[in-house]
Amino acid sequence: MSAVADKHREFLKLGVQVLSMSVDSVFVHKMWNETELSKMVEGGVPFPMLSDAGGKVGAVYGVYDEDAGVETRGRFIIDPDGVVQGFEVLTPPVGRNVAESIRQIQAFQLVRETNGAEATPSGWRPGKPTLKPGPDLVGRVWEVWNPRMED
Repeated sequence: MSAVADKHREFLKLGVQVLSMSVDSVFVHKMWNETELSKMVEGGVPFPMLSDAGGKVGAVYGVYDEDAGVETRGRFIIDPDGVVQGFEVLTPPVGRNVAESIRQIQAFQLVRETNGAEATPSGWRPGKPTLKPGPDLVGRVWEVWNPRMED
């Protein structure tokens, strides 16, 4: 949460709306933000912290554990049409990588802007070469892109 909050301006520049959600009540979120997160991020979390009491939303996204009454940590990238383009679910001991989330959003946005005329290879970053999907690329990816050339 604090890492995402720290990069919130970058998400806004990309036109991304960040929301967090858990089964905790809004009162628990408020207390957590005021007593802990605000010490890690100046001003506290700058995006909505939503309550999914009962885990209905988490169940839809496959992260709600009904027996334990908790949700597994997940990150979902949802496009402007409401379609989940990417997601990552990790067990609690392993944190997510916010820089990778930003990179993936940039890649999804490029693919959307080009209507799929460009694809982003592994590790792609803005300004790096893309692939042009089509019959001419089949069997020739190795000529166009070499993962060892990425820094």
